[in-house]
Amino acid sequence: MNEWILVVDDDREIVKAIALLLEKEGYRILRAYDGMEALKILAEQTVQLMIMDVMMPKLDGLSAMMKIRERKNLPIIVLSAKTEETDKVLGLSMGADDYVSKPFNPQELKARVKSQLRRYTFLGDINAKYQTDEIWNGRLCYRVQERTLYADGEPVKLTATETKIVDLLMRNRGRIFPAEEIYERVWEEPAYAPENTVMVHIRHIREKIELNPKEPEYLKVVWGIGYKMEKIKERT
Repeated sequence: MNEWILVVDDDREIVKAIALLLEKEGYRILRAYDGMEALKILAEQTVQLMIMDVMMPKLDGLSAMMKIRERKNLPIIVLSAKTEETDKVLGLSMGADDYVSKPFNPQELKARVKSQLRRYTFLGDINAKYQTDEIWNGRLCYRVQERTLYADGEPVKLTATETKIVDLLMRNRGRIFPAEEIYERVWEEPAYAPENTVMVHIRHIREKIELNPKEPEYLKVVWGIGYKMEKIKERT
């Protein structure tokens, strides 16, 4: 790996901890301790990804991100002690690609870094040959003709049944399907108490596509109703 990652936080111990974590994965780390310092580094150095705190002196993370987005489209992961859903939505709407709450899980942070880097590499490779049979949803891309699902640019190994479920849900993002309807449309036979069967397949798909299967972003259960593929808003 040759990717440069800029870690920005006014807490030097957090910067040090993240740097050690990612250097072990082979990444090269740049450090900044406020938004102004981050902008200065970005003007002088090519960076492939940023991890940035929100609450910082001189220039806070959200303000710095707005300035960065005027000129650059590199992946930005916001790191913040604020865990309210409104804070997360605000961060994403202002240009963040991902949001990690403090205290962060080291394994999850590593997974999200790899996810963002793979996704942006993949997007760069295929933009020139974009196909009309592709259904995009956040980190996911379903190629209808291939009947193949990609997560962060990597093909997901799905069984035939899992592929049918993904096909149904990706074509109908945001729509809630009762377990009975999923069963009848995928298995093509009448449904008799299909909840457990469908639930097991949904769980297996989650384990293959979600960064954190216990807190899924995509395949969600709507209690008492059914399942849906969350429609992820495109981020620019």
